[in-house]
Amino acid sequence: MTETIPSSRPEKPSLCRFSALFVLLFAAFAATAFKPVSIRPSRAEDAEMMQFRNDVTGYAQNFLGLRYRRAGHSPKTGFDCSGFTNYILNEFGVKVSCASTTQSRQGLKVSLSNVLPGDLIFFGTRGRIQHVAMVVEKTAEGIFCVHSTCSRGIIVENISTSKYWKPKILFARDVITGQAG
Repeated sequence: MTETIPSSRPEKPSLCRFSALFVLLFAAFAATAFKPVSIRPSRAEDAEMMQFRNDVTGYAQNFLGLRYRRAGHSPKTGFDCSGFTNYILNEFGVKVSCASTTQSRQGLKVSLSNVLPGDLIFFGTRGRIQHVAMVVEKTAEGIFCVHSTCSRGIIVENISTSKYWKPKILFARDVITGQAG
């Protein structure tokens, strides 16, 4: 009679154990690979960012009264509208084009009801960009902007009540968030 010797080979691990390990590894990877998306109902900014925005617009107002100059981009010679916004933002490390049409495609579009200091507002007719201004503040009375105008140079005015500018408002863009500092 022959005896049977039990096999010394270990049993194959079950597929179930591998599946559980795979699921755990995938969950750990997914937790570190994907950042949660936070949805903010408004564009409320922290105090440091609001101070930055106010510093930008405060600096811009140092140029009030400076004359308009077509294609101007220097305080020594004068500014056109987009040369002015380009110069001011560049002084704070925020890079935007020197052309208003290109500026109108930079940053993030924001609603006029949510504009913040430093946001850019674009003006035109039939969708064609003709002018850009920088928001100084939004109050119950309207949106106050600093901009370089052909007739009056650099001024601050309420565009919401202006018979000239109000009908030409197209949209606003935030070019600061993501570039500040």
